[in-house]
Amino acid sequence: MRSYVSYLRVSTDRQGRSGLGLEAQREAISQFVKQGRLLREYIEVESGGRADRPELALALEHCRDTGAVLIIAKLDRLARSVAVISQLLESDIEFVAADFPQANRLTIHLLAAVAGHKREMISRRTREALAAAKARGGAPRRQQSHLRRSAAWSTAVAAEPAAECRQVCNQAGPSLTEHLRTKG
Repeated sequence: MRSYVSYLRVSTDRQGRSGLGLEAQREAISQFVKQGRLLREYIEVESGGRADRPELALALEHCRDTGAVLIIAKLDRLARSVAVISQLLESDIEFVAADFPQANRLTIHLLAAVAGHKREMISRRTREALAAAKARGGAPRRQQSHLRRSAAWSTAVAAEPAAECRQVCNQAGPSLTEHLRTKG
């Protein structure tokens, strides 16, 4: 029976308190691990772009000590940083994303690059929305409304590089193309 250590991440304290994002990740991991054994769960409340992850470090150490596989619900829950993903790929730890278990090193690098680009776009648009709200002298509630609209716009704009990535990824094989079609 294969042993797993799970790593769950949400970006904000509010998401951590509500537990909704964590529950969805737990469910995806639980479905994947049915035939195995989950040794421990590690939870981090941290931005996807940050590289200093104490809980991830503990999870990796646990995997090293027990020979377990690190399992995450989705690749972007691990990190939205190519550097973090590359560091993990270079380590001696086996890991799997429950939503795309057939991913290989190439597909993981490509998906990490897309996730990193999306994080940068969202960050830039958030800064622009805050600056615009401040220039208008908007009240905090108005600023939050603008930010929500900015986030929705960022998500829509993020589809553009994803479409370009799909064209490149078609050469990487049908499993990546199918994954991007269903998850992207």
